[in-house]
Amino acid sequence: MEAKESYDIIVAGAGMAGNLAAAIAAKKGRSVLLLDRNDPDNVGRKNNWGWTCGDAVAGSHLDFITSKTGISFSKPELDIKVDGVYALSPDLESKYLFDGVGYVLDRPEFERKLRDIAIKNGANYVTQFEVEGPVLEDNKVAGIFGKDKEKNHTIYKSKIVIDALGISTVLRRRLPDNKFVEKNVDIDDIESTGRYIIEFELDHEDERYYDPKNALIHLNQTMAPGGYGWVFPKSDGKMNIGLGVQKRSLDIRNKALNRNDTLQNLIDQYIAWNPVIKNKEYKLFNKDNNGKGIWSVAVRRQMESLVYDGYMGAGDSMVMPNPISAGGIGPALVSGILAGENAARAIEENDTSVKSLWQYNIDFNKEYGYKTAGLEVFRIYMQSLNNDVLNYGIKNFLSVKEANQLALGMMPELSLASKFSIALKGAKNINAFRELLYAVNKMKELNAIYMQYPKSPEEFEQWRKRVDKSMHEAKERFKPNPI
Repeated sequence: MEAKESYDIIVAGAGMAGNLAAAIAAKKGRSVLLLDRNDPDNVGRKNNWGWTCGDAVAGSHLDFITSKTGISFSKPELDIKVDGVYALSPDLESKYLFDGVGYVLDRPEFERKLRDIAIKNGANYVTQFEVEGPVLEDNKVAGIFGKDKEKNHTIYKSKIVIDALGISTVLRRRLPDNKFVEKNVDIDDIESTGRYIIEFELDHEDERYYDPKNALIHLNQTMAPGGYGWVFPKSDGKMNIGLGVQKRSLDIRNKALNRNDTLQNLIDQYIAWNPVIKNKEYKLFNKDNNGKGIWSVAVRRQMESLVYDGYMGAGDSMVMPNPISAGGIGPALVSGILAGENAARAIEENDTSVKSLWQYNIDFNKEYGYKTAGLEVFRIYMQSLNNDVLNYGIKNFLSVKEANQLALGMMPELSLASKFSIALKGAKNINAFRELLYAVNKMKELNAIYMQYPKSPEEFEQWRKRVDKSMHEAKERFKPNPI
């Protein structure tokens, strides 16, 4: 079958990363095709449930967009501003503020704004197109194939394909075998997550359960094994409430408690547990068919390489969400801009080889990715703690400053001797603190490795062996233990 059309750049997926990549590359004068499987009103929708997301993003990531593009945001796409994000212990007696000012989005409105900017900049926007795989020529990506809205088999050719199709992308999974981009994601590195957007009446004020000025995260291995629950305020008496779980941790928890809980009934139990939702009476807020949904999120470091010959990945397709918070909007926005810039440059230089595209790896690592392997270690350490140790540890192991540093991928200076001044009690707690010291040292080790990210593809294999060895040691040390 002959190609229908040919472009400099095809962006597959009109979500956060895809819209920005298309907008940036088109503004630089490249011919860009932006493909989305949805109709225009539902641009970037993840699945039949809607955009299914916590919808929170740090203000610093929006500032990055503004500094790079001049684009600013306000109502309606920014639904509400929050002062920060608090993580609470299972017993609700301790909490850490671990992120600064941010926003809870009106996700459909935000996606539509980014799409409109891409179109205004010159991208050709094609809707209701189902991408089925990459076109390969001499093992190099040279376009995509799929079905248009009439279900006709269609091929589009390009010099570069930017993959923004999300975690289950067929493009990444159907790449040729190569030493750069991994094609699959381990199930232990995926969390099943779900949420409701609800309208509710406040029964009484209690900022441990609902805070109109802050986003709340509840750490509780019985309620959300291997993950956490969240309550994010929205405007006009609404909240985004949900939780995420790791499958292996949930299986261990269910077996220990002789339960058969699923993600869905855990979400319902979480809402029922929250006493500030009046009489457990609420109404699903279902504008844009976006009130309720379940989806999968990767919680590991991004793919070590984001590029292959003729191919770049951005956002969830490269498993970019923060390994601790599972927040994917920020890195998707950052990667979309950097992918668009580097794709446009490669077209101008008439070189779309992995060597030419390598600068995108370096740029993303410098801007965001350098810290994610360390955060992955902290995530698997946290998954190894049960509620009793979490309660004690959050109160005694870390200061607020140290916890904030860890959450941002910075390494606080911890010493067991100094912490003994607060009289660690019990062998389990002492051992958990020793393991925290190990985790922090491993985080430092991985941060140092990522600060030496290879400057060229030729250095990549040896560098990745160092990453794999260090991460394997951490995973062997920390096993899920939710009970």
